[in-house]
Amino acid sequence: MSHFLPETDAVPTAARGLALAHPGMIEVTESPLYLRARDADPARTVALVSGGGSGHEPLHTGLLGRGGLDAVCPGEIFASPHNRQIYEASAAAAKSGGVLHIVKNYTGDVINFQIAAERLRHDGIPVATVLVDDDLATDSADSATGRRGTAATVVVEKLLGAAADRGATLEELTDLGRRVVARSRSIAVAARAQTSPTTLHRAFELDEGTLDYGVGIHGERGIRTIARPATGDLVRRMTDDLLDALPDGPDDVLALVNGLGATTELELNAIAVLLNDELTARGLRPVLVVPGTFTAALDMAGFSLTLTRLEDGWADLWTAPARTPLVLPRPLEGAVGGATPESPVRTPANASASAPRETGDRALLDRYARTVTQVRDNLTKLDQLVGDGDFGDNLAGGVRRAVKLADETGMDGTAALADAFLNDVGGTSGPLFGLLFQHLATASPADGGAPTATALAEAAEAGHAAIHRVGGAVPGDCTLVDALAPAAESLAAARDADAPEAPLTEAAQAAIRGALATASLRPRRGRASYVGDHALGVPDPGALAVALLFMALADIHEPATAPRLPAPGHITVI
Repeated sequence: MSHFLPETDAVPTAARGLALAHPGMIEVTESPLYLRARDADPARTVALVSGGGSGHEPLHTGLLGRGGLDAVCPGEIFASPHNRQIYEASAAAAKSGGVLHIVKNYTGDVINFQIAAERLRHDGIPVATVLVDDDLATDSADSATGRRGTAATVVVEKLLGAAADRGATLEELTDLGRRVVARSRSIAVAARAQTSPTTLHRAFELDEGTLDYGVGIHGERGIRTIARPATGDLVRRMTDDLLDALPDGPDDVLALVNGLGATTELELNAIAVLLNDELTARGLRPVLVVPGTFTAALDMAGFSLTLTRLEDGWADLWTAPARTPLVLPRPLEGAVGGATPESPVRTPANASASAPRETGDRALLDRYARTVTQVRDNLTKLDQLVGDGDFGDNLAGGVRRAVKLADETGMDGTAALADAFLNDVGGTSGPLFGLLFQHLATASPADGGAPTATALAEAAEAGHAAIHRVGGAVPGDCTLVDALAPAAESLAAARDADAPEAPLTEAAQAAIRGALATASLRPRRGRASYVGDHALGVPDPGALAVALLFMALADIHEPATAPRLPAPGHITVI
């Protein structure tokens, strides 16, 4: 994002851009720079003024307007506004009941807002301050400056904006703001630093597989660097830390899941559900769970969690109508009151709803699951070179669903693979693999014994035919068919021979040769066909996954001769 800031006057230009995008809502004064809402609620008697360094958008400018702020003073990137900006913005916005400053607890912000407040008092304008200090990462008895002000600022500004539109006095707004701050705590993590607008390099480097825990919104390093845990474990740890630091109070909470600039909406929504589950498991009532990017740190890849214990009426203030550039999301479905709707459980069509089928062979599923887990990242990297990079995760996700399905229902492993991939795995390859698994499942004897060469040959041929009918791919198109076709042909040859010695080993070797040969092909089907010659030298990930499947079959039934999986990381660009 910072790669494309104008070389000069970036912040004033961005302010004009915001006003241009929201005609009639915002006016911009350029000397000194501040933005003012044009459409204040007539019931409002106190002006709300905030500001801070730029680079945190949509804070504070996104909350400018009815139900929000009256004026915002943007400083340079990660630098506080100067006192003249604050003074003139406050004087221009002041109402009969005075001005309330909402200030994040950073030294430059605090000093400049204090000086502006002194100047306003000298002019006879009533003024008060709400200092936001929610960041528990900087909660230290040794610090004279106290906790930093971070994403809880959004909560304060929204609640006070609604209260101001109801005619609250300066004293009432100040008291409300300080109570909201006292009941709010935040913590943030980052997997990648923001890009410096000056150097165009990352502000700091993190080793692969690590996170900075307790980062600041100006790109400050965290209080510690930790090994990167699973996201659910990370959310659990952050929740524990927040609840340990949050003062006692009501069980109703507002939970804000805030992106730091480069974290996707998909990720934030998923994290919101994890947080909701953690809170309800602890007996709290997440009345409002709100995911989104509200307080960024330029393009930092990370997120923060904010918890606010809600007093009576605060949830109504959050949901009160507002007319601001930032449209705050409503509560997640099912989050109000802490009740999470139960997920419907689909009963597979080939499994009994009353009693799971206990017969069947799990060996292929378990072996393939281990293999896919080992090579998932390598398959993803290959797919990033020729497609959209989702193949490794899709394959691994489908296998995980199959394992869970087999565990819960007792289904045959191959049948569970077929059910999971046909019904739950999207994209191009997911349902195609489902067709292959569906036909391979017919080769498994009901007693769980080894499938015959004849049964496997017929199943592989039928799977190949089904995939061709659906997708049209033939050998040479650089798809999974380039591994499946030679494997099926090898099994058919073994079926027709009098005494094949190791038919699955031969089929696996044929699949491997076919998969590796795709590196020399120019793709004609699938997403790799879009990148043309850029795909040359890259083996098709789907073909490799088919080869790995036949390797797993051979390893189970012909362990003495089966080809072995290379060491992790060996599968790469040819």
